[in-house]
Amino acid sequence: MKRLFSSCRGQATTETVLLFPVLVIFILFIIKIFGLLVLAQKLEIAGFYAARRYQLQSHTTTYLQRWDRRYLQKDIEKKVREYLGFNNPGMLRFLSLRDLKLTINTSGTWTKVTMTVFTAPPRINFLCKYDKLQLCQGDENCLRGYNFLCETGGQLEVIKYVGPNERVLPFVRPED
Repeated sequence: MKRLFSSCRGQATTETVLLFPVLVIFILFIIKIFGLLVLAQKLEIAGFYAARRYQLQSHTTTYLQRWDRRYLQKDIEKKVREYLGFNNPGMLRFLSLRDLKLTINTSGTWTKVTMTVFTAPPRINFLCKYDKLQLCQGDENCLRGYNFLCETGGQLEVIKYVGPNERVLPFVRPED
């Protein structure tokens, strides 16, 4: 058995040393892309929650609509922030979260709930040290990608429309 393995040549150390950083770079990109996908899915779920809750708990009278703006909208935004991970430092860093903006516009028929999440740039240092104009040479997609990775970050937006709150009266059980 010893003779079988002793005659084999080993892997060159230089190949392993040179390929390891490339592997690490690919892993970093995959993790960042996965983080954006997770954020998009969580934002869709949070948008549905916000729209449905506002639909069921909002009021139609002018006096109570002030309560909707002061308390209900702020409470929905607090719950959505908690769900997306703004209060968790690990999730905040993994998803590159910067800010959340919740806007609710009511009209006669539909209520438009818009949630916008602003992300910080991932700041991958070895990519951001190059000049963007020289690197991209006028390519618009390359410039947008460079701006997202190194300068501005991005934003994801979800828009949900819900109808008016037309609940029927709650069912009352007859007491025996």
